[in-house]
Amino acid sequence: MRIVLRGLVCALFCAAAVSTAARAEETTVTYKSLTPEVALEAARAALQQCRADGYQISVAVVDRFGETQVLLRDRYAGLPANQTAVDKAWTSVGFRADTSQLAASVKDGTLDPRLATRPRIAMLGGALKIEAAGTLLGAIGVSGAPGGDKDEKCARAGLDAIRDKLDF
Repeated sequence: MRIVLRGLVCALFCAAAVSTAARAEETTVTYKSLTPEVALEAARAALQQCRADGYQISVAVVDRFGETQVLLRDRYAGLPANQTAVDKAWTSVGFRADTSQLAASVKDGTLDPRLATRPRIAMLGGALKIEAAGTLLGAIGVSGAPGGDKDEKCARAGLDAIRDKLDF
């Protein structure tokens, strides 16, 4: 009888432990984020690419929640470049898409053009989402080159600079 009782008590404790662990899993989330060092590396590479192309730009890297991790401004970048770079990256994270794709969707009517009038939304080419293993980590946005395609080229250089660190 004592053995059966001990077995029953042990089974109840095990069930409670499994139930508690399952509840904890259901009530919390785990996510991955870029380290500040990797975000800075991406931003520096984007800045260097634009310098090599002859453009003075600002570059921003935001985390998956749209919070700025890094903001670099080249010495002669225009006044709106900082905020535009941040807003492009923020838009990319918010829509989980590269901003050139969003701009094309507005142009072809798949996205409502009124979205572009909302605060912080920048439907302009120049920001790329940063993903690894299907997980959104953030985005990199560039502003200041003459055209979103040129901004995006610099953002791509930033993303390429950290690609090997993202493939986990």
